[in-house]
Amino acid sequence: MKFAHLRVEGQTTPRLSVVVAEAALFLDEVMETPPRDLQELIERGPSGLAGVREAVDTALAAGASLTPLDEVRHASAVLRPAQIIAIGANYAAHASELKLRSETAMTIFSLWPNSLAGHGATTAWPDDLTKQVDYEAELGVIIGRPARGVHVRDALDHVWGYTVVNDITARDLQFSEAQWSRCKSFDGFTPTGPVVVTADEVPDPQDLWLTTNLDGRILQDASTNEMVRTVAEIISYLSRSATIPPGTLISTGSPGGAGYSRNPQVFLRDGSTVTVSIEGIGSLTTHCRVV
Repeated sequence: MKFAHLRVEGQTTPRLSVVVAEAALFLDEVMETPPRDLQELIERGPSGLAGVREAVDTALAAGASLTPLDEVRHASAVLRPAQIIAIGANYAAHASELKLRSETAMTIFSLWPNSLAGHGATTAWPDDLTKQVDYEAELGVIIGRPARGVHVRDALDHVWGYTVVNDITARDLQFSEAQWSRCKSFDGFTPTGPVVVTADEVPDPQDLWLTTNLDGRILQDASTNEMVRTVAEIISYLSRSATIPPGTLISTGSPGGAGYSRNPQVFLRDGSTVTVSIEGIGSLTTHCRVV
């Protein structure tokens, strides 16, 4: 199944929806006690997802009205995540182009929840703070049940679903500060979506193709099988030191092709449109504005 947080015209609160083809079915229209967002659905456990499946199947069989996606606006595909964990330098090509080491201990940092944004949104940043804003296509992993001391072979059993992440980064700040959280956590610097796809629809997270299209030009084009550490290895590693709670979003790193490393360099600018796509999940578009 594919889930999204959507708003119809005039509404301020996103509503959890199931996406069917190019249309949406709002869960609050087909369930007596619908989850208010994806986080609540995840916290309800397997029975909660089963209840949603049953309600959606019944509604579709009865000819329920669907809302075309071009009539709604997307919020972030994840809302109220338990935490947002990002993995750096997890593709050898990207680590090399940024002159970072990927063969030693895993690079881990947090992203701030204010950075979350939805598909089709506009992300703005102040010109006097950064002039090197870059894109990073990443596979997002959403944890479904607590993971503590998990073996690699069992790690994917803890995954609830997957989404697309664009890990937008202020490179000039990244290389002037010891920590990476601030340079990647401006308002709107972590777009996610357009949907979260349940894990059963992604048989192998190491067999997905990622691309980044900036203003009509393909700048990243790679497979998740190029990760230095697989999704399962990341979950296992993180779970050794602390419990990963349900709803946690893990952004698993970006392949080569970053704008910072190109000659000449390519950065997001006022009026840019960047689309990150992952096969089987969807395409996430962000509009850019410099203020």
